[in-house]
Amino acid sequence: MGSASSAYRVIYLDVDGRIQKVVFSKFCSPYDIKELFCTAVGLRRNTVLSLLDSAGALVSIDPHMPHNTERSPYKVVPLSGGQLGDKEELFQNVLTQVAEQFSRAFKINELKTEVTNRLTMLEKRVELEGMKVVEIEKCRSDIKKLREEMASRNNSHFLDDNKMLTLRRDVPSYPKYHLSQETMEALRKPTFNVWQWEPNEVRRGGRPITAKESGNPALMLSCLEHMYHDLDLVRDFNMNPVTLKRWLLCIHDNYRMNPFHNFRHCFCVTQMMYSMICLCGLQETFNQVDILVLMTAAVCHDLDHPGYNNTYQINARTDLAVRYNDISPLENHHCAVAFQILSQPDCNILSTFDPESFQHIRQGIITLILATDMARHGEILDSFRHKVDSFDFTDEEHVTCLKTMLIKCCDVSNEVRPMEVAEPWVDCLLEEYFTQSDREKAEGLPVAPFMDREKVTKPTAQIGFIKFVLIPMFETVMKLFPQIEEVMVQPLRESRDRYEELKQIDDAMTEVKSYLCEHL
Repeated sequence: MGSASSAYRVIYLDVDGRIQKVVFSKFCSPYDIKELFCTAVGLRRNTVLSLLDSAGALVSIDPHMPHNTERSPYKVVPLSGGQLGDKEELFQNVLTQVAEQFSRAFKINELKTEVTNRLTMLEKRVELEGMKVVEIEKCRSDIKKLREEMASRNNSHFLDDNKMLTLRRDVPSYPKYHLSQETMEALRKPTFNVWQWEPNEVRRGGRPITAKESGNPALMLSCLEHMYHDLDLVRDFNMNPVTLKRWLLCIHDNYRMNPFHNFRHCFCVTQMMYSMICLCGLQETFNQVDILVLMTAAVCHDLDHPGYNNTYQINARTDLAVRYNDISPLENHHCAVAFQILSQPDCNILSTFDPESFQHIRQGIITLILATDMARHGEILDSFRHKVDSFDFTDEEHVTCLKTMLIKCCDVSNEVRPMEVAEPWVDCLLEEYFTQSDREKAEGLPVAPFMDREKVTKPTAQIGFIKFVLIPMFETVMKLFPQIEEVMVQPLRESRDRYEELKQIDDAMTEVKSYLCEHL
C-alpha cells in the first residue's frame, strides 16, 4: 500500500472562497486532470480554464504541476469563448472548415440519416414482433451489414458483436441520481425492495424519477457507487471516482439478460452484502481490505452467466466445462471475466495496490466467487460449523471461512426479503430452470426434477431449499451474529411456513380434481 500514495498528487483549488482538495495520479494526462478540475469546481468537462497562483501567475495543468497547500490554493478561472486567444480561435475556424469539407466529401449527414432511419425501422420491427428469436437474429444480421457498410464508406470502426468485454474509456455518462436519505437508509437493510424505488428520488437537475425509469440500471449503478463511497473504500484506497464509474458500467455490460442471473441479481446480492456489513458491524471486526474483497466479489460473482447451470455445462460438454475440467466451470468463468475487466487500466479500481497486495486481494475475490458453487455447499458449511463455537477473528483461516459463508448467504438471500420482494425472484428462477430443462430434454440430457416444468411447483421448489439449505446456513451464521435472527432468520421461517401452507392447498386441490375425475 506504501507505493499507492507516492503515485498520487494533491492540489488545492479556490472555488468561490471554498478550498477544494483534488487528488489525481501522476500518470494521468493533462486532459484528464483538466476534466477532474472542471468536475471539482462544478464546470462542464469541456470548459476551457486556467489556474493562477497567489501571485497571479499562470500555472500549467499537467501531472508535474507545482505542489501547493491549503493556504496557497490555485484560483480557477474559466474562459468563455470570447476569452480564447487568437490562435485558438483561428484553429477552431480551420477545424470547422475541415469538418464541413469532410462531411460534404463523404456525405456524412446523408449517411447518418439513412442509418438512423433503418435502425429505427429495425427497432420497431423487433418491438412489434415481441422480440422473437428469429426476428432478433435477422435484425442483428441487418445491423451488422449496416455497420460494415458504414465502415467501408467512411472508414469507421465498430466493435464486434461477439466481443463480450465492453470498456468505457470516456468519462461515464449514465444519469447520476441523488439518493434520498430514506433510500440510503433502506439500502442498509435486508428488506430493501429492488422492484420499487422511493418516489422522492430525484435526478440531477431536480426532475422526479418517472415510473418508466423505476428499476433503471442507472439507479442501481448509482446505489452501488454510493455503497463503495459510504464504506470509505474509495477514500481509503485512493480509488479514482471516474474509474469506479467505468468499472461499474463495464460490470453491467457483462451481465447477460437472463431471467434470473442478470445485473439486478448482481445488485441484490451486493446490496445484501452491504446490509450484512452494516448490520453485523463487520467494519469493526474486519479490515478494510476484507470489506473490499466482500463487496467486489459480490459485484462480480455471476459475470457473464449464460443462464444454464454447471450440471448442464458438464453434461453438454460445453467449452466452459472442457476449459475448467468440469470443476466449477461457471464460477471459474466469472472469476476470469472479473479480472479481464480489472486488467484494463480504465476499469482497474485496484490500480493503487502494489503487486503483493493486489495478488492477496485477487486470491480473496477468487476464493469467494468459487465458494458460490452450490456443489460445495456441504463442505463449506461443515468447515464453518467446526470453527464457529471458538471463532477467532485474528485467525486468517477463520476469517476466510466466514467470508465464504457471507457471500453464500447473500447469493441465495431472496427469501430473507419481504414476500412481495422475494416472490417475483422465484418466478424468474423457475423461468430460467424451465428453459434449461426444455433444452436438456431436446438434447437428450438428464433433467433434474426440481427444474422440470411438469414436476415442480413454486411451493415444492422452495420448501426443501428453505428448510434444508437456507435456514441451517443462516442459523449457523446467527451463532456468531445473533442480531440477524430477527431480520433474516425469522423471515426465512415465515417463508417456509407460508410455502408449506400453499403446498397443503395445492395437494387438497389435486385430491379434489382426482375425485371429480373418478366420479363424474
